[in-house]
Amino acid sequence: MAMDAPQKTALRMVGVVALMGGLAWASVPFYNWFCRVTGYGGVTQTADAGSDVILDQTIKIRFDASLERGMPWEFKPMQREMELRIGETGLAFYEAYNPTDRVIAGTASYNVAPFSAGYYFSKIDCFCFTEQVLQPGERVTMPVTFYVDPEIVNDLDAKFAKAITLSYTFHETDLPEELAQLDSSVTTGGE
Repeated sequence: MAMDAPQKTALRMVGVVALMGGLAWASVPFYNWFCRVTGYGGVTQTADAGSDVILDQTIKIRFDASLERGMPWEFKPMQREMELRIGETGLAFYEAYNPTDRVIAGTASYNVAPFSAGYYFSKIDCFCFTEQVLQPGERVTMPVTFYVDPEIVNDLDAKFAKAITLSYTFHETDLPEELAQLDSSVTTGGE
């Protein structure tokens, strides 16, 4: 039995809608993968250890901190900038403070500027890799260990960067279930 023109058109439209829906669903993970692989948008790299090569050329690293609207923490870098030799491992610290009377969990998103340097900025360890949970009135110092890959000097765009700015933004997240139950029992007086 052959389909007539309206049925073929309807079937094609359903196929187009399904294809577009599938592409939309896959776009976010694909974009995240693309940014991690290429450093696009200032996305940094991760490394298990520091660089084996350290150049005599130096680069300034600047540190920036911000909070998502409504995030009640205080958050700041402990140093505004440092100068390192390219390939040298750096250690910087950020401070977070929870001035509220409740337990708050947060995660940090990050990027670097200029974006072209993102592919060459490698984090060995970072507070941004895990969720942070601060008790009421708690103040913590959080480290980030990193280096700038010596290959940056061979990149046509990134080699002209004299400074890289590492930026973090903290976002409030839901408490892990066991902490949320504990926090609610504390705030209700254990009732």
